Amino acid sequence: MDVYLNGRYLPLDRACVPVLDRGFLFGDGVYEVIPAYGGHPFRVDAHLERLENSLRAIRMPFPLTRSEWRRIFHRLLSPLGAADQQIYLQVTRGAYEKRLHALPERVEPTVFVMAQPLAERDPRLVARGLSVITLEDIRWQRCDIKAITLLANILAQQQARDAGADEALLVREGRVTEGTASNFFLVRDGRILTPPKSAHLLPGITRDLVMELAREAGLPCEEREIAAEALAEADEIWVTSSTKEVMPVTRLDGRPVANGRPGPMWREMDALYQRCKARLRARDRSSEACDE
Repeated sequence: MDVYLNGRYLPLDRACVPVLDRGFLFGDGVYEVIPAYGGHPFRVDAHLERLENSLRAIRMPFPLTRSEWRRIFHRLLSPLGAADQQIYLQVTRGAYEKRLHALPERVEPTVFVMAQPLAERDPRLVARGLSVITLEDIRWQRCDIKAITLLANILAQQQARDAGADEALLVREGRVTEGTASNFFLVRDGRILTPPKSAHLLPGITRDLVMELAREAGLPCEEREIAAEALAEADEIWVTSSTKEVMPVTRLDGRPVANGRPGPMWREMDALYQRCKARLRARDRSSEACDE
């Protein structure tokens, strides 16, 4: 399998970066994960816009144009046929001549891209739903940047797994923000709710698509601060991400969510999402929400 590294296509086991790369030393970089269905990247412009926002926030220039990114994705995906893939791209500030906290004035960024198989959702997990726990959100103040510094997320996710759960919902100052690797939705009295965008959560591409699909289908959907106490009164809870898609949560802190089964609004939303994926595989451009 070939990957892209700094202008070259080469086998993964030959792709190397210097030990003085600031991504390795400081976690000084950002990343994106883009699903590709049937060889077609999913909402690629939205992902690249978020990448540009992250780069701008950490004071890095854009290393490539959107056309150049698209050409790289096409080159990596073409040999893989119609199998679903996930594109991982990472941009670090690059290697400098010495370890230095201050931002160097002149340094070439490191750009890395690879495509790997995108695993299908486990139907048994979809049928039973996820188990989650709530944890205090101890991350930094700029969670809207998709930075490669994910240690706090990793530790929180491991804490969830140690507790026998699949994911953790993070709580900051009494309000639910998101999961360790997902955005968060709550359904109450027929309304779909999700926390508003802020510096405390990642502006998820799948999150935005779910809101678009809900509005297209006439399902009430709004952004609203959600207190941690409201979780106990939820009719349904979902988490979303590019790899999880839309997943129901059926257990929260060891207790059932509502009746402990995936709910009817989740089933409707999941069906909308799966149809959106199918249209992309068929390259049906009739829906803007599913456009690349």
